[in-house]
Amino acid sequence: MDKFDQQILALLRNDARIPTSQIAREVNLSRTAVSERIRHLEQQGIIQGYHARVATHDRPAVHAFLELVYRNSRCEEYVAQIRTIPEVKRCCGISGETDMLVYVETATMERLLEIRALIENLPKMVRVKTHIILKEWQM
Repeated sequence: MDKFDQQILALLRNDARIPTSQIAREVNLSRTAVSERIRHLEQQGIIQGYHARVATHDRPAVHAFLELVYRNSRCEEYVAQIRTIPEVKRCCGISGETDMLVYVETATMERLLEIRALIENLPKMVRVKTHIILKEWQM
């Protein structure tokens, strides 16, 4: 990935609906070259989709990461159970002392506590630590 690809990605991150002709003007390439680069980035899996950014007033009020530590288990064993909780938006197995990070969006703090209790009661769960998101920046 060269500087042109990085510039194209930055423009698409800011506005996924930006016209190819405008990208071409901003990065000093032809429309054909920009189209080819975008197609190549999609084929490589670097661009995995285009999404609408939804206004924050429509989003749930509480956003948090739950840091999970468990004993003698694999991520997959927990993912199947955690996947049934609709407020869970992302689940990441990670390296280090923490085994998994779970991103949750809930309408209320009470619901977050219910979800935390559900996860704490999973077999072989050693610790669940909650990190409430106070401020978030779009990238």
